Amino acid sequence: MLQQPALFLDRDGVFIENRANYVRSWDDVAFFPEALAALARIREIPYKIIVVTNQSAVGRGLMSLATAVALNQRILDEVGKANGRIDATYLCPAPPGVNDPCRKPRPGMLLQAAEDHNLDLRQSYMIGDALTDVQAGQAAGIRQAILLLTGRGAAQAQLPLAAELPPFATFPTLADALQHLFPEPTR
Repeated sequence: MLQQPALFLDRDGVFIENRANYVRSWDDVAFFPEALAALARIREIPYKIIVVTNQSAVGRGLMSLATAVALNQRILDEVGKANGRIDATYLCPAPPGVNDPCRKPRPGMLLQAAEDHNLDLRQSYMIGDALTDVQAGQAAGIRQAILLLTGRGAAQAQLPLAAELPPFATFPTLADALQHLFPEPTR
């Protein structure tokens, strides 16, 4: 069976706004308007579109796993209502400092998605707003990691670690990154 490439997206800071106290309820969700339009524009690309998100609020006891899963589903429903497409989501509930293979910067969520969906990681992309997203993508062997300057991205790009990692691209917003990757998406 032929493998398919994927577009991996982090969630918070990429297509919804980060919250200092975590996105724990629907009241905390605020979409970047250009992100919804950008996701709708690439709806027909021949890539799986997969969200991979650390949700340490679960591991910290600030919300239940069931609430996190339900919140992800509602976010995906809103993307769909805006004519976007997300094919799957992977959520890691582990808090920082726990040696869990799913928690970015480890590549566990990407590797699991590749196994579940028969993905070609060498032809896939990872877009996030943190260096841990870039690291996870690079560790998984993806084609290109992209750091957005939305969310935490602008501050993350200034960290010493950013200069130590293998080269990665930066873009101001998800819309800019997707326009670069898919200038004329298949309709």
